[in-house]
Amino acid sequence: MTKYIAHITALNADKIGCNPHGTAEFTENGDKLHIKVEMFDTPKNIEHWEHFHGFPDGKDANVPTMAQDKNHDGFIDLPETEEVSGTTMVPLDDAPQDMNIPHDGYPVADSEGHYEYEIDVPLKDLQAKFKSAFGTDDLQLDKRVVYVHGVPKDLDLPDTVGGCVMSYDAHTTLPIAAGKIEKA
Repeated sequence: MTKYIAHITALNADKIGCNPHGTAEFTENGDKLHIKVEMFDTPKNIEHWEHFHGFPDGKDANVPTMAQDKNHDGFIDLPETEEVSGTTMVPLDDAPQDMNIPHDGYPVADSEGHYEYEIDVPLKDLQAKFKSAFGTDDLQLDKRVVYVHGVPKDLDLPDTVGGCVMSYDAHTTLPIAAGKIEKA
């Protein structure tokens, strides 16, 4: 059994009016990957996309800082995270092994901004899909970053905030918290 943990801290907190934080745990045990995420103080009563991001070449991914705000609009948006965190890899949704990123199947925060997400993923299925997408079946979790995304539709975002994915706009994809995954 191998266990990994990420301590998730806020991004864009001064702009979104809350301070999202929590933990993500990944436990590889035989043919299963157990994933558990618990978040506090997220934007309330909305769905929060969550994923792990990384570099397909195995380069170490890191949590962004305001240095990634390249257009100086005061927000670290999804495109600006790629330099240090790589690409979106695996969704932490209702079926991570399918690696279906843009859809409605992610956790929804309650009226206090809290949610818990917990799932057992068939490791071989996830590894096969990961290999098809990234050329390797090695998830290299300790080289990845967990992201939590999503702000209310009525939050005023400047036009400079990017991150549209299919029919989902920057309100859905704006990073609100991130944490480096480390071996426990």
